[in-house]
Amino acid sequence: MDIGASLESRINRSDYKILIVDDVVSNVLLLKILLTNEKFQVCTANCGNACIEQAKKEHPDLILLDVMMPDISGFDTAVILKKDPETQDIPIIFLTALNTPADLVRGFQVGANDFLTKPFNKEELVMRVVQQISLVAAKRIIVQQNEELRRTISNRDKMYSVIAHDLRSPMASIRMVLNLAVSVVSPEAVGEEIFGLLDKANRETEEAHDLLDNLLKWTKSQTGRLNVVYQDFELDDVIPGVVDIFMMIAEMKKIKLQYVPSDEKLTVRADNDMIKTVIRNFISNAIKFTPEGKGIEVYYKREGDFARICVQDHGVGIAADRLDSIFHKGETTYGTGGEEGSGLGLQLCQDFARKNGGDAYVESVEGEGSTFSFTIPLKGTVAEAPAEA
Repeated sequence: MDIGASLESRINRSDYKILIVDDVVSNVLLLKILLTNEKFQVCTANCGNACIEQAKKEHPDLILLDVMMPDISGFDTAVILKKDPETQDIPIIFLTALNTPADLVRGFQVGANDFLTKPFNKEELVMRVVQQISLVAAKRIIVQQNEELRRTISNRDKMYSVIAHDLRSPMASIRMVLNLAVSVVSPEAVGEEIFGLLDKANRETEEAHDLLDNLLKWTKSQTGRLNVVYQDFELDDVIPGVVDIFMMIAEMKKIKLQYVPSDEKLTVRADNDMIKTVIRNFISNAIKFTPEGKGIEVYYKREGDFARICVQDHGVGIAADRLDSIFHKGETTYGTGGEEGSGLGLQLCQDFARKNGGDAYVESVEGEGSTFSFTIPLKGTVAEAPAEA
């Protein structure tokens, strides 16, 4: 289908105004009659200065501008129009008897969109006018669609932020109560069935709280409202505390979660909260996809000017064809205990790692396990990464 022809057929010509500028009255009248018969609105001017005044007053969608005029030439008029923000986007078709290459070059240099050589043919005139008006209409449609898209994205981000922010606090309270309940009761005290329901509710609450936390941070990150606060800190002061948070969850699934200290103490320069978020997501992900009786190791090592923090599991692994897109897809996946994951956490991990001047990685063998890792700069080795919009 010819998109241009389709757009032309939908244009309501009476919505568009054309300014005719010529010092010869008969030329103005002829053009006015031709374009009025084509259903366009028409306004006129008889010299360059009048053209400038009418352009500001009438806000035409197109200007037909004679080159040879008594006060200032059409070329000089165009220069003035293109320098004024109020008129600079109005397309111009020059009407001229001049048709040398130098004249054409001069015309395009001062902002011409097209030329019509005098004496002009009626059909050619209408075709060139309609072509320029079609471009104006297309630009308006693009601007309108961009504005609608901007509003849609803004409303979506606001909705995400409100949902995550307003639900996170009550969910945190429920999570704390269920954590306590599961830790103090036993199947013998309340019965296997009730304990199973408590355990299931506890795990699902953990997942919901993590999702809301990720959603809130992801929304802030995407809208530029999450700033990177660089700090110098030792990894040994951060990683063990994050691992401790997941000890009870891992034990309930009969998974051995352990932090393996490094022989070399490393100090990094990064956003402490963002780094903790990445480690939390990697550990949470590892627990979901590790079966009972298996282990998870968390450790770090030096790689040139970077520290690489790793979370290695011995779980189900990832198919080779999914590895390249694992940080991008955001698809729903299910863990070994039926845990549901949105994939948002992994997207957030890569985003946060890159915001801190590093990146996120995955290595996996299906049926044997996976190692999720990310790099961050060591103190005093590289410049801070620029904040993303």
